[in-house]
Amino acid sequence: MSRTRPTRPRAVLAAGVLLPLLLALAPAAPAAAGTSATGTPASGAAAVYEAEDGQLNGVQSASAEPGHSGTGYVEGFDAPDDTVTVTVPDSPGGLYDLTVRYRSPYGDKKTALRLNGAGAGEVSLASSTVFADAPAGRVLLRAGVNTVALQTDWGWYQIDAISLAPAPPPPPHRLSGTPVDPAATPEARSLLSYLGSGYGDRILSGQQDTASVQWLEQNIGRAPAVEGLDLMDYSPSRVEHGASSQEVENALAWDARGGITTFVWHWNAPSHLVDQPGKEWWRGFYTDASTFDLAAALADPGSDDYRLLIRDIDAISVQLSRLQDAGVPVLWRPLHEAEGGWFWWGAKGPGPAKELYRLMYDRMVNHNHLHNLVWVWNSVDAAWYPGDDVVDVVSTDSYPPAGDHGPVSGTYDRLVALGKDAKPVALGEVGTIPDPDLLRAYHADWSWFVTWSGGFLTDGTANSRDFLKRVYDDPYVVTLDELGDFKHSGGCRAEITTLTTWNAGAEYRVTVRNTGSTPTSGWQTGWNLPAGSVVTQSWNADVSAAGGRLRASALSWNGVLQPGRSAEFYLLTNAPPAFPVTTAPSCTTTG
Repeated sequence: MSRTRPTRPRAVLAAGVLLPLLLALAPAAPAAAGTSATGTPASGAAAVYEAEDGQLNGVQSASAEPGHSGTGYVEGFDAPDDTVTVTVPDSPGGLYDLTVRYRSPYGDKKTALRLNGAGAGEVSLASSTVFADAPAGRVLLRAGVNTVALQTDWGWYQIDAISLAPAPPPPPHRLSGTPVDPAATPEARSLLSYLGSGYGDRILSGQQDTASVQWLEQNIGRAPAVEGLDLMDYSPSRVEHGASSQEVENALAWDARGGITTFVWHWNAPSHLVDQPGKEWWRGFYTDASTFDLAAALADPGSDDYRLLIRDIDAISVQLSRLQDAGVPVLWRPLHEAEGGWFWWGAKGPGPAKELYRLMYDRMVNHNHLHNLVWVWNSVDAAWYPGDDVVDVVSTDSYPPAGDHGPVSGTYDRLVALGKDAKPVALGEVGTIPDPDLLRAYHADWSWFVTWSGGFLTDGTANSRDFLKRVYDDPYVVTLDELGDFKHSGGCRAEITTLTTWNAGAEYRVTVRNTGSTPTSGWQTGWNLPAGSVVTQSWNADVSAAGGRLRASALSWNGVLQPGRSAEFYLLTNAPPAFPVTTAPSCTTTG
């Protein structure tokens, strides 16, 4: 179903319109006692707020552990509503980098972040026996009083302090666009190129399982760009118990509709299933439902368990090869959530998990000749990362509290750093969908999201129907009808040239060139604008600016570009130096 987009203004487009609007609409911080701090958000330096001086709800201050700042720290995050809240009394407003000082001596944990009373995502706390700093992403403060709260999420930890520092403009993305598989099929190469070409200008909508996609179409009136499917029931130890699957047929049908397919594999352990009440054979991908020892199997390539690993990888390769034969590229996300430890492939720590991933890559690519896969890694911790040479996309799974539609910016920043900003960053699974307005405001440039099935979609708690409609109607969110031919997308490049400058402004020419091998039917380009920059006039393109981002797309008469040919459009700005741009222009084409 096509959608009618709102008419975009053609002149007097101010960069940064979205950010002040969000600040104006942000919920007012509840009145709270002042929290002692060193520095202020307005000073440019980091302002530190001691947790023990905040409002404590269900938690208590302590000081026995050495290495804390101030007079102590806060502990006792046991009940769901246990919270420490600090007050930022005099913020000028804007984006700030948030850092949490903490101690987590019993492994990796998570704390829930709340900003001005609203959910703002999760903060990952890596295992540390001493007080350490955790980057918590960016927070959008309103002018005046704000509150920042940390609430019980998962695991035992201590909170020492938080700090806030003005966030610098994001640097340009540097995506390589080159698949890690040198023999990648043209369709896989084109899919990876498609992801990169619109990176930062859009997010692809996604939904797990075919039945849930149908629910979206029936109840929201839109279909996602990406369908998530699962190879779980092709696992040999499930097939042995009578399991069967139609997921490859579902993928072929989805591809016929023009959609992108992503596959996860809830890999039932190859052997040693417990198969007792609560740990049944069909729960065999969980650590507690199998005694399969991955580390021991990998250490002995002559063992039966090692041979079973190879057997299983080969069995899944057979299914993926059916898609390769049909020309279907796959966003392939194996060994997901490894660092959590709740699946057997992560139960023995990062070393065996990385070794298994690399074994799978080698077996599938070099032995089974699978070249239709875009390889998606799905853990955040750098200790678990298998290497740049076997990963095309870095991703995470995000399940904040119901109704929390924050941008997950802290995790986004960590993944950008993990992939050296040379690889797209994606949300492999979400419970609650990030708000597109916040994604733009925070510059959290997730490539796609896939909402998990069941209650996360249909019960109205994690994502209300009104919110789902707003997401799927947002111009920033790509749906199936807007996807275009991602399997044969042409490349393009945008270049900006300064033509004239004068006291009252400047004129620029933007050239969009088709660098691919097939004609285009449309194009779009975009870049970040400096604060305060205003485009006063434009012609030969449909131009808009919001959230500090300028976007321009082809008109009806200049979208068709033959290979090597170009189109030009022009901009007038308020006063030099409105450009140069702060981010290299992105460029997307449709075939």
